[in-house]
Amino acid sequence: MSRPERASAVVGAAMLVALSSPACRGGGDGDGLSGLIELDGSSTVFSISQAMAEEFQIAHGRAVRVSVGVSGTGGGFQRFCNGETEISNASRRINAREAAACAREGITPLELQIAWDGLTVVVHPTNDWVGCMTVEELRRVWAPGSGLARWSQIRPDWPDHELKLYGPDTDSGTFDYFTAAVTGEEGASRNDYTASADDHVLVAGVSGDPGALGYFGYVYFEENQEQLRALEVDGGAGCVAPSRRTIVDGTYTPLARPMYIYIRRDALERPEVRAFVGFYIDNAAALIPETGHVPLAPEAYAEVRARID
Repeated sequence: MSRPERASAVVGAAMLVALSSPACRGGGDGDGLSGLIELDGSSTVFSISQAMAEEFQIAHGRAVRVSVGVSGTGGGFQRFCNGETEISNASRRINAREAAACAREGITPLELQIAWDGLTVVVHPTNDWVGCMTVEELRRVWAPGSGLARWSQIRPDWPDHELKLYGPDTDSGTFDYFTAAVTGEEGASRNDYTASADDHVLVAGVSGDPGALGYFGYVYFEENQEQLRALEVDGGAGCVAPSRRTIVDGTYTPLARPMYIYIRRDALERPEVRAFVGFYIDNAAALIPETGHVPLAPEAYAEVRARID
């Protein structure tokens, strides 16, 4: 099972994953590091931090434990600003209310962008009538209570073929972001679609259904583009195709966004926390694509590393 599959299988709103490795997996017990590092927050960033925790513990042995929770970005900031966690996973920037709560507790957060998230809207490769959809059209398709069941109901000049929908299940951070960006409210979606926590199931569904329309992470499209066709999306400034370049430069809007981790500055005084954060950034370019997300440019990671140092 791949790292994205493992992450999707365990993400849940009230979950805490305690990751510890047996001694045979790591030879780092003698490096002097020990203790517990706690992370919580975004379900989208969860898969990245889980992967980092696994690899860090392979390298450093069982003396350091890394626990990764999934309470959502807001819930993660609440725990972080209460001093309960060292690191907060976030799929948005900290807001003024949350920053004020941290300040009241004497907590100074260090913001580090660690990746880009891009969602791709896909159809069957034989679909030759649609090249681009507007965000408004996507909203009409996916909004709660939507009755659109045929392609001709989206645009009259499209064929009168049955519309079959595929997407992540409601426990997915991808579902949360897509619904917020497209329908205007996180979690607001029609429920009569084929849902799965496994993106490979969604790829198989769309690639095997000529009337399909689906969405999932860009990396899954990249890995399966011979079986799928990605649509351009018009967010108001014209049709833009998803690519690593358009995701990073922000032109693929609104389906691209930055992702962050926030570290308590006082926690960085602990050697195990500093080592983990350094490991996180140093290995981001290699590990983040495995989680289905888009890494930053190498020079951006160098700047982030310099901020830690």
